[in-house]
Amino acid sequence: MLFDSFTATPSTMRIGAELSGIDLTQPLNPAQVADLNQALVEYQVLFFREQRFDFDSQQRAGRYFGDLVRHSGVAGVDGHPDVVAIHADAESSYVAGEEWHSDLSCDAMPPLGSLLYLHTVPPVGGDTLFASMYAAYDALSPRMKVLLDGLTAEHDGEHVYRRYTTDPNKRFPCSTHPVVRTHPVSGRKALFCNAQYVTRINGLTKRESDALRKFLADHCADAAFHVRFRWQPHSVALWDNRCTEHYAIWDYFPQKRSGYRVTIKGDKPF
Repeated sequence: MLFDSFTATPSTMRIGAELSGIDLTQPLNPAQVADLNQALVEYQVLFFREQRFDFDSQQRAGRYFGDLVRHSGVAGVDGHPDVVAIHADAESSYVAGEEWHSDLSCDAMPPLGSLLYLHTVPPVGGDTLFASMYAAYDALSPRMKVLLDGLTAEHDGEHVYRRYTTDPNKRFPCSTHPVVRTHPVSGRKALFCNAQYVTRINGLTKRESDALRKFLADHCADAAFHVRFRWQPHSVALWDNRCTEHYAIWDYFPQKRSGYRVTIKGDKPF
């Protein structure tokens, strides 16, 4: 696609594009915002280089795609509750996103998307994989699509976020969503059943549910649906949470990888 506001270079045939010629740290005009939103729908995940955000400019950039929401699993940074720190170093025993997932699918209204800015990255490693759930759905057989189209799944945040708090009274969201959702803008169908949050597919026995969850997890991990983003300092990734999953590779211990993320309000999957 051609845009007046920037150049979009596709990363793969199925998902991803790197955008150049636009500075997200500065206020944008309506035409630029419209082009960015169109590019997100078209490419599912957008990549940017040399975007030196502070908290205010990152939040402003996120709002070009919708209202921001606070993360339901972890607290924001002091003074900026909508901004979540993403950090790993030699003292880390785990990192966020080490399993294929769609951000906060446990929420009743999962996010439209997320905007992640990394100012510090390891010299080697620390890439993020993104997967097109359009492509994953399209690759299924017609018979499997018929089965999945009528199913719902339970998305639970308890086992994901319990380790982040010492408060025994803290409760995390648990929601039921369709296994196949329709994107509210593109109208395309996408798988919405990720390995990290989904604990059960409803209406099936436990054995059936476990087997189908494993099949879908293995299917979505197929590299044919993926794009791999190699971070550089001051890079940004913006992804459409309604039609993608992603996986943060922790292959850089004990090096430092650090930045911030904002979350964009979504809607109820249908």
